Amino acid sequence: MSGPRTAHRTRAALALVVTATLGAGCGILPELPPDLPDSVVPSVPPAQDPAGADTLSPDGSDAVERMAVRIRNVGCDGLSTGSGFAIDARTLITNKHVVDSSRSLQLLSYDGRDIPVDTASTAELADLAVVRTSEDLPSYPDLATSDPVRGDPVTVVGYPEGGRLTITAGSVIGTTTDPLHENLGEVLLTDAPVEPGSSGSAALDDDGRVIGVVYAKTSTDKSLLVPVSTLQDMLADEAMFVPLTEC
Repeated sequence: MSGPRTAHRTRAALALVVTATLGAGCGILPELPPDLPDSVVPSVPPAQDPAGADTLSPDGSDAVERMAVRIRNVGCDGLSTGSGFAIDARTLITNKHVVDSSRSLQLLSYDGRDIPVDTASTAELADLAVVRTSEDLPSYPDLATSDPVRGDPVTVVGYPEGGRLTITAGSVIGTTTDPLHENLGEVLLTDAPVEPGSSGSAALDDDGRVIGVVYAKTSTDKSLLVPVSTLQDMLADEAMFVPLTEC
């Protein structure tokens, strides 16, 4: 990491706070049922009160945790929560479905600080959203220059179930066609555990670089990621994002 960011940690350091590890080893890419959205669990749970950040180091010095943000969507039909991560001092990435149908968005940093939202926009060809903040974010990672391949390790940092920040680990199983048909091109399939509320979480490689964005999990508990190549392509063209439509 550069600027306000600290150096990337190794996987050994990440393991200190990993809450769930890889179960089965890499195997044959499991079939995903086509055109059956109910086989995929959208990762946006009902809102809950923050459960604190006691999984973090006392001084909050860990840049991997510090770049993750909890998102609370005060929506048209109720409350929901998701995750997001910084890519620069005042820009967050999350999922379109995390911020959709919103009356207001509330951001919470790793240490419980409210971060005011400036603007938000959503992509039309991928389940991605960009949120701009009016105050600096604590830390942000680099984006990887290429997508991971099968067998590469992956670490997910986010706020499952709308609660405390957690880190889970696994590996890339392969690529697949998006069963929700929300994304342009193929998406990544991993066995890193995710839960409702993990939507928008950063998926990192061993060097702490973003390799994808969590957006759902399958009925067989595999996690689905928008690959970093798609994220980079979308960010390179401002016309790919439109202002968030409020209620």
